[in-house]
Amino acid sequence: MVFAACGNNKEAEKKIAELENRLAEVEGNKTPTTPEATKPEEKPEGPLPEFKFEEDFHDFGTINEGDVVKHTFKFTNTGEAPLIIQNAQGSCGCTVPTWPKEPIPVGGTGEVVAEFNSKGKPNVQNKTVTITANTWPKQTRLRIKAEVTPAAGGETPTEGPVKK
Repeated sequence: MVFAACGNNKEAEKKIAELENRLAEVEGNKTPTTPEATKPEEKPEGPLPEFKFEEDFHDFGTINEGDVVKHTFKFTNTGEAPLIIQNAQGSCGCTVPTWPKEPIPVGGTGEVVAEFNSKGKPNVQNKTVTITANTWPKQTRLRIKAEVTPAAGGETPTEGPVKK
């Protein structure tokens, strides 16, 4: 029975890794799928830092196409070691994150700012910011959403064929 539980856990980890790999491909990271890419990473030994975000999702609501909006995601290092963010990447060029470059001590706080440029992005937009840090797991995803009202004179046709 213990063997079956361990087997199911490994199978679940494999499925999670496969889904994360597919998500990375959809988000623009066109790295080909390889068996090594789907193999779950081992948790490092010793004390680790940990993100505790106040929120991991923000809805900007309705904005106008061309608006540039920002949201600040605040976090605390609730782990047992200094937190170092190696990288933060938006799911496309319209989403640009900024993050602290210096280590965040245990109990310290920091901010990741997600800036979204809605130019050329009409209708519902769902974007992510993927943070890579010395945490476990190594990647943390923040999400933003906006309903972008198309600009006047956009490419949406206003009239159908003319009947004579």
